[in-house]
Amino acid sequence: MEILSKVHAKNLIKWAKDKLEALVLSADLTSSTEIDLFRDAYPDRFISFGVAEQNMMSFAGGLAREGFIPLVHTFAVFIYRRAYDQIAMSIAYPNLPVRMFGFLPGITTPGGATHQAVEDIAIMRSLPNMTILECGDATDVETVLDAAHSVNGPVYIRMLRGEIPRLFDKSEPMILGKARILSRGNDITILSSGICTEEAMRAVEALKKHGISITHLHISTLKPFNDSSVLEALSANKYGVITMENHTIVGGLGSIAAEKMAEAGLPNKLLRIGLKDTYLHGASREYLMKEYGFDAMALIREIEKIVDTRFGITEDDLKKAHLEQVNSDAKAEAL
Repeated sequence: MEILSKVHAKNLIKWAKDKLEALVLSADLTSSTEIDLFRDAYPDRFISFGVAEQNMMSFAGGLAREGFIPLVHTFAVFIYRRAYDQIAMSIAYPNLPVRMFGFLPGITTPGGATHQAVEDIAIMRSLPNMTILECGDATDVETVLDAAHSVNGPVYIRMLRGEIPRLFDKSEPMILGKARILSRGNDITILSSGICTEEAMRAVEALKKHGISITHLHISTLKPFNDSSVLEALSANKYGVITMENHTIVGGLGSIAAEKMAEAGLPNKLLRIGLKDTYLHGASREYLMKEYGFDAMALIREIEKIVDTRFGITEDDLKKAHLEQVNSDAKAEAL
């Protein structure tokens, strides 16, 4: 597996080179959100607001009204928890092209409940005019800027940082509103997003050896959610649908799938893998995924229940996952 470092930091400099209207906004987390390289390359297009996220969002709305493309960078929790009113009234209501990059989504930080954005999709997708994107690998990170740039309105992005695996072909960019079809089968449909896609891929590979036929789709556009290939996959399965997300199962991908299935009158069974309406404590990503039941083995256990068969698959049977170091040269801090 190819592992890349500081993908967004490097890509942003290239992407913005000829886009003089693109401005990067920071809330005193410059190196922690990989925009220190942009600051050094284009100091005249970099604005630091200090620890003042509400002011930053209002300012971003004003910049967008004047024809600029504000690229807001901070931790995800500080976007939707601290500045929701400013996002709603200064950005979403006037439908302005502000791009909000939320780092450390879900359990990608050991910082505990104060830093873990576990309900951001539920909250942000309730806002009219808001587009929501989520990155699952290095290819997504490299191409999410173009996907967001194609939207004539606000975009919220669940972004990855540090050392990131490449799961998808780098010649196949993220496309707004389109899922990545990773495998096709008739038994079960799996919808996964963000870092859960790597876990789902590990499980699917092992399950195929036991004769389980799976359609697996990686979801990078969470709103709008109208990809015809996804809607078709929700109905075309023998045993049912499983969603897998780095987020609470309340209001995220699982809820979105449930809404679409109910609207279409589908009788299929739906299982939602994710955080079960609780807060997490601080620990490593690997530990939290296992402890709270949204890693590859959790998916295998759910499929065993659906098909009423025990396969005897163990961690040793799975392809090794990329284990992210909490402290590394690719990160400015552990949180």
